[in-house]
Amino acid sequence: MLLSMQLTLAHVGQKGRDGDGYEALTREYLKRSSAWSDCRAEAFRSEDALLAWLGRQKGRAAPVTVLLDERGKQMTSQALASWLGARRDEGARQIVFAVGPADGWSENARKQAGLVLSLGAMTLAHALAALVMAEQIYRALTILAGHPYHRP
Repeated sequence: MLLSMQLTLAHVGQKGRDGDGYEALTREYLKRSSAWSDCRAEAFRSEDALLAWLGRQKGRAAPVTVLLDERGKQMTSQALASWLGARRDEGARQIVFAVGPADGWSENARKQAGLVLSLGAMTLAHALAALVMAEQIYRALTILAGHPYHRP
């Protein structure tokens, strides 16, 4: 089942090096996810650039923004899939998962988010956080599709 929404994995800060392996694996998970949803990656130099881009994405409905932050809500993979399915069922057209700037998200950005999500209490390198989120997007989509990738 193809979701009728676009999923974007955004990154704020210095772009990773293509040779470090994280970038290739992140692209691979987004490519796999494209079997169920339009998935893409975007990079931004600053939080302000991301917020400006989000403001320009407003069509019939504003994108749902998910900020990755260690102070956010923790979810199981199944709970993330349920959350994503609920947004789909509510008619969300675009969801943006954003890995933040090195100093963390501003209070302004946190207030604008539809969800502040934590991948755990530990701080992760940006490239690693993006890779983990790309895999979790793929996992959530496979759960929603009934694909055997996720085995509880």
